Amino acid sequence: MTASRLPFICEKSPARGGGGMVVTNHPLGSAAGFEILAAGGNAVDAAVASLLALTVVEPMMVGIAGGGLSHIRMADGAHVVIDALSLAAATMHPEIYEPVSDEPARYMDAKGRRNIIGASSVAVPGNLAGWCDMQARYGKLPFADVVEPAIRLATRGFAVTHYLSGAIGEAAGELSQDAEIAKILMPGGAAPAPGERLVMGDYAESLRLIQREGASALHGGALGAALAARMSTGDDNAGWVTEDDLRAYRPIERKPIIGSYRGFDIAGPPPPASSGVHITQMLNMLEAYDVAGMGFGSPQSLHLLVEVIRIAFADRRAHSGDPAFVDVPVERLTSKAYAAECRAQIRQAAKLPAPHAPGYESHDTTHITVADRDGNIVSATHTINGLFGARLAVPGTGIIPNNYMSNFDPHPGNALSVVPGKRVPTSMAPMILMKDGALVFALGLPGGLRIFPSAMQAIVNLIDHKMSLQEAVEAPRIWTQGQEVEIEQAYAPQQGKLEELGYEVRVMPHIGGGMNAIAFGDTMTGAACWRADGTVAAFGGGLARPGVRFWPDKAPAQPARS
Repeated sequence: MTASRLPFICEKSPARGGGGMVVTNHPLGSAAGFEILAAGGNAVDAAVASLLALTVVEPMMVGIAGGGLSHIRMADGAHVVIDALSLAAATMHPEIYEPVSDEPARYMDAKGRRNIIGASSVAVPGNLAGWCDMQARYGKLPFADVVEPAIRLATRGFAVTHYLSGAIGEAAGELSQDAEIAKILMPGGAAPAPGERLVMGDYAESLRLIQREGASALHGGALGAALAARMSTGDDNAGWVTEDDLRAYRPIERKPIIGSYRGFDIAGPPPPASSGVHITQMLNMLEAYDVAGMGFGSPQSLHLLVEVIRIAFADRRAHSGDPAFVDVPVERLTSKAYAAECRAQIRQAAKLPAPHAPGYESHDTTHITVADRDGNIVSATHTINGLFGARLAVPGTGIIPNNYMSNFDPHPGNALSVVPGKRVPTSMAPMILMKDGALVFALGLPGGLRIFPSAMQAIVNLIDHKMSLQEAVEAPRIWTQGQEVEIEQAYAPQQGKLEELGYEVRVMPHIGGGMNAIAFGDTMTGAACWRADGTVAAFGGGLARPGVRFWPDKAPAQPARS
């Protein structure tokens, strides 16, 4: 498919290389991973280096005191998902928040916004524990080497992007209420302008401690003690996370869900993630239709996507949860037989919208996709949940904690209510695709509830519409939970057709965040989309042929070639 036949023009260019690929949503995040590949590290080493660097240059999106998922596919074909999601602390209980309303628009709100901002919104973090665990088990380099790029960025500073400057400006009112985070992000009393240099000296020292002690610096050491002390404010806004919670935290190694679509194997995370289950479910439904024949962006294809996404969200509302607390019928939801039942629910026209359901996920996340020359891959999505998490910093450490408690239902007695040790469902979709056992694509994106439907659409773009990787990640998106339908600007010409079918349609600046991806073949291709500062670092070339010397007469003699 050529660009002239698509209703959009790509804004970025892909990059190709056979020696490795790092794609993140910040140029310095990609540079950190590239540096580690150049130093002889593998994809896991490079992924952890990139994520740690992003905690410096994307502090609004990700931090060591956050949570997320890393989907790893090793060169031998083994898949593993490292669940480093945040969880409710041991002293938490279903009545810790006072709900303000049962109405859909404010159902997830708590009195005083205590589940959204401040110490009371912080859940037990998992990012650092997960990154250290995966690097220790699957990486090659000393951990100290992997942390070094992040230390350098924090120590010497970095140029603020338009993206970061805008995020600080957007949150400036609440950031200014905490002296520690204001000192870090607004050293001049206001959001730094794009291009200004931001130095994070306290955080650099924290990273040096992590370099020496690993995850134990936070989960049992001085950084954890400082975090727990910040939680103990002694007032109504105190948090619950303690040193005991931090010491007890363990990442969980999970097996991915692997579905199939038109001869491709589609691997994604299992519950508490929605992606493995519901991307498989949606693709199973689509498999019975000639999606390619409908044409990309046609009213017929958009109507089908809306209905498939709507049905998947209905099942997500009914069945999602932490598998340690909720029985999720994975086999049934991912079966081809169940997809046939779901197809019977596809409507020819919209009727009454689905009821609003409790549930919340922040849009503010980051994603990386990394591969090395040996066939190891990491697709990872990590966050501190809301923009700048709890909008505070731990004194003397530069650490910005998560506000993951906003994802729990503040009403007691429900599936998403607060329970000690519970992980909340997530839409994160770090996906890997294979065909006949060979790697084909790896992709993912940030964007809260819009993540897994957007990842599904990218897969359809690649398989059905035969788009290039760059086209697939930049293509316009559509989304619904069963209420209004959101479309991006490139789909705006179809708004009237969708409204004729009975949908309430809203044209949005963008749906979900910056997708990035890698395609595999004779060489690797990396792509990142316009919705974030996504940057591709491709590793081409390589070391000299063994035995080659600068001066030919110094090289060992070689036998003549026949």
